[in-house]
Amino acid sequence: MTELSVNINKIALLRNQRDIGIPDVTGASRRIIEAGAYGITVHPRPDERHIRYSDVYELAKMVTVEFNIEGNPFTGRYMEIVSDVRPTQATLVPDDPGASTSDHGWDLEANGERLIPIIKQLKDNGIRVSLFMDAVVEVMKVAKQIGADRVELYTEPYATAFREEKNFEQTLQAYVEAARAAMDEGLGINAGHDLNLDNLGKFCGEVPGVLEVSIGHALIGDALDIGLSAAVEAYLKILSDTKSKINS
Repeated sequence: MTELSVNINKIALLRNQRDIGIPDVTGASRRIIEAGAYGITVHPRPDERHIRYSDVYELAKMVTVEFNIEGNPFTGRYMEIVSDVRPTQATLVPDDPGASTSDHGWDLEANGERLIPIIKQLKDNGIRVSLFMDAVVEVMKVAKQIGADRVELYTEPYATAFREEKNFEQTLQAYVEAARAAMDEGLGINAGHDLNLDNLGKFCGEVPGVLEVSIGHALIGDALDIGLSAAVEAYLKILSDTKSKINS
């Protein structure tokens, strides 16, 4: 079954609007874990507009599941933080410091050589390394060559095609082919960005080998309607139902 890692950035974003500690980021993470999530994901950015560096250290003390820290290794304190905390997984993302959200995968032709020592340092610290990548077949071989363990497929184009019902089958096929290429190289496959209760089942049912999805914005939005624990459980049910359909 595809595992669920919950990105808690939006909880921290709301907390940061008032300096009174509400909502409690660690308390929310505890409820997410109790509801059955496989992992907790954070993406600390240099301006600390949502997850703060201090949050990462506090979470590291209490997270009993997979801890996934996303970020750009060439900006801010990312490498310092992951070297200190040593999470289960580091997801390297090529976002600019001022970007509102991650919006593209790595250009490995431009950045592959720079990433090699970064990936080696992380792996030497016992950290699994995932690269945030567009669904492009040709780049999977390079991702493997420079040392990545996994790729996280950037799924916003899929979500947009699903929502707008434009070029959907063609877009989905690109993810299928990219996933197959990744598996052929021995890479694990993660996925994330704009996955939600409507489009998640189709993606995981059609794209082979997806080990983990990282979901934040949509899940936290759903939690406003049905509660945080119920939202986690709703996503887990989709993943469980998808596995059952695949195996039937």
